[in-house]
Amino acid sequence: MIDSCSSCLRRAFLIAHLAPRIAGLLGGRDRRASGLLALPEDDLLAATAGEGVERALEFLEALGVESERERLAARGFSVLCTHTPAYPPLLRELSDPPAVLFAAGRDETFAVLREEPSVAMVGTRRASPYGTEVAYAIGRGLGASGVPVVSGLALGIDGTAHRGCLDGGGIPVAVVACGPDVVYPRRHRGLHERVCDRGLVLSELPPGTEPFRWSFPARNRIMAGLAGLTLVVEAADPSGSLITADFAKDLGRCVAAVPGRVTSSVAKGTNSLLKEGAAAITGTDDVLDELFGVGVRRAPTVLAGQTTPDDPLLRAVLDAADSCASVEAIARSTGRSAAQTRAALGRLEADGYLVRRDLGGWERAAC
Repeated sequence: MIDSCSSCLRRAFLIAHLAPRIAGLLGGRDRRASGLLALPEDDLLAATAGEGVERALEFLEALGVESERERLAARGFSVLCTHTPAYPPLLRELSDPPAVLFAAGRDETFAVLREEPSVAMVGTRRASPYGTEVAYAIGRGLGASGVPVVSGLALGIDGTAHRGCLDGGGIPVAVVACGPDVVYPRRHRGLHERVCDRGLVLSELPPGTEPFRWSFPARNRIMAGLAGLTLVVEAADPSGSLITADFAKDLGRCVAAVPGRVTSSVAKGTNSLLKEGAAAITGTDDVLDELFGVGVRRAPTVLAGQTTPDDPLLRAVLDAADSCASVEAIARSTGRSAAQTRAALGRLEADGYLVRRDLGGWERAAC
């Protein structure tokens, strides 16, 4: 699907051409490009090109928009500009919506983004086992519930949310800081392919464009713009995930966070968001309540982790594991032998009801 006017396509290729200059201008701590990306073409050139204005004008002069359309179509990419009906309407609420979305994947996903509220799930690249577990469980639950999961295909929480969504049979939408065909990080090549097969990989930068430092916070605004709710699973402070939350706040969208351990550095940002009034999320159903209203839509119970074992021994061991840190303590609490308790704990772990704590003991799996 190639549906973009010439002026928007021209602007998109100009931004890619100016990307190194933008990187030079935003080399300090604040790398957000929002002000620049909202400028009209002439002002954008004046602000970024510097002594390279002539080269930028020569680039535009030589740019063959029709030939670029043909090249993109031949390579199987989709292209939408802000003037087309298929463009996600929530994105238009940004002060600087991307002139063009370049996409790899399934075109029908654009219709889903127009009709179904989506959730942006973001977080640290250095996720703890707890954060990884929660991101996967909620991503899987949302996928099973038919809610598109938007994230950045990054290491840590982002990639885990995509995997959970895919394993739940859902629709993943990855917004990347490079061209939609550029795999970053490289180790996510397989995940990139899976997302393209089931959903979309989106970018405001044309295919072949490598990422820049400024293009990561720039893509964060797109993630927040696409989603009805932005969920920060685990984040330090400062972090790129909090930038995404800031964009969502600016748009008046719901911001939510998963409570983290107060002693964990990667939970400092999420816990700060909760103190500032973000919605507290403890499972998939909490997200669905925020999106659709309390009780309007529920996650499938088998995926949301809301079922309990049928076996009375397993139920008793599951309840005792919340407050007992050793096999012996659980055995005493349930009146069972240590051998029976170990077997029950192994079964509960294998079935996904329990996970081991880092410092010993067990806790119920995230739902």
